[in-house]
Amino acid sequence: MGHLIDGVWDKGWYTPDAEGRFERPPTVFRGGLPDGGVTEPGRFHLYAAYACPWAHRVLITRALKGLEHAVPVSVVGPRMGDDGWAFGGFDGATDDHLHGARLLRDVYLRARPRYTGRVTVPALWDTHAGTIVNNESREVMRLLDTGFDALARHAVTLYPAALRARIDETIDALYEPVNNGVYRAGFATTQEAYEAACRDLFIALEHWDAVLARQRYLCGEALTAADVCLFTTLLRFDPVYHGHFKCNLRRVRDYPNLWGFVRDVFQTPGVADTCRLDHIKTHYYWSHPHINPTRIVPLGPELDLREAHDRGRLGPAGPSALDR
Repeated sequence: MGHLIDGVWDKGWYTPDAEGRFERPPTVFRGGLPDGGVTEPGRFHLYAAYACPWAHRVLITRALKGLEHAVPVSVVGPRMGDDGWAFGGFDGATDDHLHGARLLRDVYLRARPRYTGRVTVPALWDTHAGTIVNNESREVMRLLDTGFDALARHAVTLYPAALRARIDETIDALYEPVNNGVYRAGFATTQEAYEAACRDLFIALEHWDAVLARQRYLCGEALTAADVCLFTTLLRFDPVYHGHFKCNLRRVRDYPNLWGFVRDVFQTPGVADTCRLDHIKTHYYWSHPHINPTRIVPLGPELDLREAHDRGRLGPAGPSALDR
């Protein structure tokens, strides 16, 4: 993974706490958009990875809003070695279209030459300010959803005003046991830390499966940012987290409502094109040699994400005001 310390690269991995628990460091760039939102195509450039669930959230938001023409993207490859995220080298990965950098850390150093912190995706670059404006996935989702309406080709919102408090509460509730919970289990360095994280995770999955038994989406009838945040974790669960991170009490396919939900969101127009299981599996199994020292990427499991899901019986499809 590695990180920068005063602008100097260090190959070190995450440091667990005294009980062997994984602790995710906070993101550093937390800026906003110009007053009145963004009206100039290409002013902002997105750095992302198909492999990363946090960046995937933003890619889905960009696709649902119809912002591909307005917010160009550079995609790092899935193999993250001692130098961190690198551009190119894998089908679907790109060059750095904005700066021509070889490594994502070079983009961070361009933004802040003495930067200290992790070099992560997503990162939203402001070409006017010449820096990363934000690298917190939840905030970048919100910026794209609420600040780019003048450029969006689809009249979509993932944060409808009437549901914003509920959406925020749901994303908060998902974060620690589910979105970060798989990492707390997978990166734990003691049996106790692993078991606590794993049990919390499956208690939460039981809860959300019950919620989705009575309504189509987490916050009611509309697909919202909360659903996107759950989807990117669940998409990776059976291919990666179940085996690689030892989250193996059950599979997502063993929860009828969660598995139907995954297929439902995947089949929402625009979402499937952002889902690259080849990037996802290669990234995790190759990039964590302390967990998988052979770096062998498994062939399975076989998942039929286009199988009928029957979620329509619970309500209409899609995000609020979907206009296609």
